[in-house]
Formats: sequence, C-alpha cells, structure tokens
Amino acid sequence: MVPTGAYGTWPSPIDAALAASHDGRPEYLGVVGDEVWWTEPRPAEGGRRALVRRRADGTQESVLAAPWNVRSRVIEYGGMPWAGTARDEDGPLVVFVHFADQRLYAYEPDRPGAEPRPLTPVSAVGGGLRWVDPRLRPERGEVWCVLEEFTGPSPTDVRRVIAAVPLDGSAAGDRSAVRELTDDRYRFVTGPRLSPDGGQVAWIAWDHPRMPWDGTVVMLGEVTDDGPFDSVRPVAGAADESVAQVEWAPDGSLLFTGDRGGWWELQRIRPRAVESAPRTPLCPGRGEEFGGPLWKIGSQWFQPLESGLIAVIHGKGATALGILDPETGELVDAPGPWSEWAPTLAVHGDRVFGVAASPRSAYEVVELDTCTGRTRVVGSPHDDPVDPAYYPEPQIRTFTGPDSRDIHAHIYPPQSPDRVAPDGELPPYVVWAHGGPTGRAGLVLDLEIAYFTSRGIGVAEVNYGGSTGYGREYRERLREQWGVVDVEDCAAVAQALADEGTADPTRLAIRGGSAGGWTAAASLATTDVYSCGTVIYPILDLRSWATGETHDFESRYLESLVGPLAEVPGRYDERSPATHVDRITAPFLLLQGLDDVICPPVQCERFLEQMAGRQVPHAYIAFEGEGHGFRRAETLIRALEAELSLYAQTFGVARTDVPLLELRK
Repeated sequence: MVPTGAYGTWPSPIDAALAASHDGRPEYLGVVGDEVWWTEPRPAEGGRRALVRRRADGTQESVLAAPWNVRSRVIEYGGMPWAGTARDEDGPLVVFVHFADQRLYAYEPDRPGAEPRPLTPVSAVGGGLRWVDPRLRPERGEVWCVLEEFTGPSPTDVRRVIAAVPLDGSAAGDRSAVRELTDDRYRFVTGPRLSPDGGQVAWIAWDHPRMPWDGTVVMLGEVTDDGPFDSVRPVAGAADESVAQVEWAPDGSLLFTGDRGGWWELQRIRPRAVESAPRTPLCPGRGEEFGGPLWKIGSQWFQPLESGLIAVIHGKGATALGILDPETGELVDAPGPWSEWAPTLAVHGDRVFGVAASPRSAYEVVELDTCTGRTRVVGSPHDDPVDPAYYPEPQIRTFTGPDSRDIHAHIYPPQSPDRVAPDGELPPYVVWAHGGPTGRAGLVLDLEIAYFTSRGIGVAEVNYGGSTGYGREYRERLREQWGVVDVEDCAAVAQALADEGTADPTRLAIRGGSAGGWTAAASLATTDVYSCGTVIYPILDLRSWATGETHDFESRYLESLVGPLAEVPGRYDERSPATHVDRITAPFLLLQGLDDVICPPVQCERFLEQMAGRQVPHAYIAFEGEGHGFRRAETLIRALEAELSLYAQTFGVARTDVPLLELRK
C-alpha cells in the first residue's frame, strides 16, 4: 500500500541539482559535410554553450573546450552563433561567436594544434562589436553576418547592418577591413540568405517602435563584386504583417512565413518574374502557425530540401515536424512522440534534423529520413535520471476568462509513486506565467515542474492572451493591455482550478521570470488570489524601463504592450507594481541576476526600498555573474530551493530537505 502524505511533504528523488543539470536544450542546428552540429548547455561549466559535432559514424564530441562559449549577444537575446563548411583535405572550417568578447573566431578542429583565431576586432565603444547569423562564403574568402555596432555609451546608441568579414583575419585589429553590405536605414536586420544562383540576397528588416511579431519586411538586393548590395527593395511584409523567416527554394523562388491572414503561413514569391511578384500560399486555410516570434536572429521554422519539398514546424499550441509538398499542399507529419519542436532545423539530402521534446522526454536532436518516413534520436538523447513515474501527466485545458474569452493552459497535477494525499485534502498550486510576454509555454518534460509536482505541489502553465501559437488575434489581446489581460487570465485559471476542486483556494501561488516576473508582481499588487509569489528578473517600474533602463531591442516594446508613454503616462504608473507596493500583502521571493541589462537589478533595488517597513515577509537573492536567464548550476539550485522553501513556509508544509529561506519584513 502506498503511504499517505500531505501535499507538499512528499519525498522526491528529483532534487534541485538534478533539475539544474538538465536545464537548457540543444540549439542552433547546422550541417557540416555529412555531420550535424549544434550548441548545447553546460550548467556545470559556468553555464557556457558548447559546440557539439556528431560525426558520420554516430560519435558525438564537443568541438571547443571550456572556457569557449558559443553564444551571441546581438539584441541581447542572440541568435545563430556559428557556421561551418566541410573541406576535402583540411577538414571542417567553423566560425563562431565567443560570448566573453563577442568576437568572431575561425577554427579548424581537425588540424593538429589549431586554436581559434579572431576575425573581428574589439571595440571600446559602448557594448562593442557583436555578430550573429553568419553565412560562410569561402569562395570569396568572407563570412557574411549581422553586425551590431555600438556608437556611444547608451544601450540605444547602436546600429545594425549586414557585413562581410574577411576569413584571413585581416579585420581582427582593423574595423575598416569589415565590408558593410547594407546601410542602416532599418534598425534591425537578420542575416543574409543567398539565392541559388548567387545573384540575389534576401533578409528581414524592421524598425522601432515595431517588434518583429508586429511588422517586418523582406528585403531583396543584388549581389555585387565588392560593394554593398544593389537595387535593394522590399518584396513582402508590411508594418502590420510579421514575416518571421525567409529562405530560397532550389528553384530560385523565395519562401517566407507571413501572418497577413491571421496566422504565420508559408508563402512563395518568384522575385525575378515581375517587379511586384504575387505571393502564393503553400498550405492555406489550416488555422495554425508555420512560424513564431523572432526573439533570436536566425530562428528557423522551415527549411527547403533539394527535392523541392519543405520541412516545416507547424501547429496550434503544440507543434509538429511535417514535410510539405509546395505543389500540392499535401503535408505529412513525422512519426514520434514529440509535441514541441524548437525553431531550429537543418537539412542534408533527404534528411531533416530538428530539436524536439514531449511531456515524457526533454529536448533531443531528432533525424527524419524523408525517403523512409522514419525518425530517430541522433544527439543529446533524453535519459530518465529517475523513474518516469515521478513525472507529472499534463492536461491540455482551455479555460474561460473575462468576456468569455478562451485561455489556454497546461495543468500538471501532483504525481508520485511513493505517496498519496489524505482523503479530502486539496493540493497547493503554483501558476507559472511565461516570459516574453510574446511567447508560449510548450508541452515538454521540465524537471523544474517535476521538482514541485513530485513533492505534491501542482503547476499550472498559462498561455495567457498575448501568447504565440494561437494566431495573431490571440496574440494581440495583449495590445495596450499588459498588466491587465495576462493578470486576469492567470487569475481566472487559478480560480477555476479552485472552484472545480482541483486546487486548494487558500494555497495558490504565482511565479514567472522576465515578463512573467512582471505578471507575477502585478498579480500580487492587483489581486487577492495568491498566497505568495516568486518574481524572477522582472520588470517592476514601467516608466523607468521605458526611459532608458533596458536594451535597444525592447526599448519601445511598451508602446504596443501599454501604449505610447507621451499619450498615456498615467497608465504606466497605474499598472506598475513599484507604484503600488501598498497593495502587496502576500510574501514573495525576488530573484535577480546582477549582470542583467534587459531587466536590470536597479528595478528590484528600488522596489525593495519602497517595500521597506511594510511588514510583508520577503526575500531577495541577487546572483553575481548571471544575466537575463539563469544558466549556472549553482544559481539554478539555490533559486529552486529558495522557491520551494517559500512555498513550504507559506503553505504550512514541513520540509527539511532544503535550506530555510529567511523571510524578512
């Protein structure tokens, strides 16, 4: 007989160290010759990103030893940080961005004694020179990529262009040796995509105050011998249409995902046919997404194959990998258990590589053979460090919110093979608000969630109005309603769980990071639903965040989320938790990285000054060396244990397996 134990008291083999060791996922796939390469997290190595290669014989190895860290800081969220090419005699040549100095390096891993050599200089101005989304052009002796160049000390003193960097290292100490291929008429650009005949190049561009999910344009230019691109013109997209990705098909047509019809749909134009090329939808009317929010430059939701077929990531809510025939519109999904595919794809011949996860497996590198229709895991395979009986069984739910609107959520009830709760007891629940807020919580195995559910604490991940994956109309519910719709939707889910007898209404909590930290803090300030909250690297003061306390990419994000500051200044104060600390009565935990330039620690520090003397139990933990998003194992462990201690104390649960979090008043 399974012993009885109160919710929240259950023992669990999933400790914080185990959850931390499985944090992060493989990312940024590419093919080098017959090999597939990707980046992979290393929480135990200071949170660096390793570059991994899978050789043709199936062996897997790290290309660069610590402290090399393959990660870009362009727009702070980065993007594709490497590119590689195979050479017959000399082995692979790879270029990559090193996180510490943001320089581009070239490396020949198969050459004995070779070390990475810098290709770009260090700038003493502002944030320096940064690079992302490289494309190797060995026949020209160059690598083409996005250059982000700071021109002054402010985060917004910055320009971005597509540039050509010599592979011979001549620009390593000479900025003038970098050849600019575009002007900086647009504030933001993605990396270049070269046409099959080498004569044309396409990329995506947009300007403040729009974010890339608001409106972008596809730019087309002619390649010249040694100058910038010529005859540059927009060929798709608009101020009110988001194009998330653009690629060339083998036949010379241009493929892109645009949301003019309300969903990111795959479309085709033939730019050489006429001056204003008509667009052709390739898989219309499905009511699902074939793209997503462009938070990271170089994200990929589709890739054309040599055969003319197109590998696509698509879905509503959950995602699948499919193979699309653009001539017939037929779409066939890959078999397998995976319910979430990351926006990174690579193709080689008839094979497609992606990164996928499911509710029972973490992200792993998957290969689809389009000839046989078979899939298999080829890299970073999921392993079960504990009995899967400790994993939660998620429920895909749709709740009803204010104005009878739908709210999508994943509910993870407590689950353990070792304990059952006493009859009549209801479990505590923590509502998780995802970041972004233009983002989404995927249906995947997350050991942080299992850390709580295996101890008897339920988790509700809410894809509140404004989340991606459900069409543009759902996404735009948050327009000028941030701090309202997200807060209402999270509260509606929590209240519904309590009303139906799933959750204990007296033991509800909310947590979130970044934009989710905002939602958590705003929820504590405007509702009485929650007993406590965990607020992680948050925005707390809209006015100061909008007037210089963040980076350039999101510096005008609030114009769409809240409204233009000059027109609705009162709204910025009305919704900010920092201006309503008198309304916060529930205990909270505040977690912050001291190197965070997106949501800087000054927001937390001012907030705590205002909370002083209010007799509200709280704790603040600041982590040196951490930025926006915790990556180091020791940070992840301490943060998770502190969060559990907060819940244990607030919910009246006795736990001795984590350090006691000191809550001050």
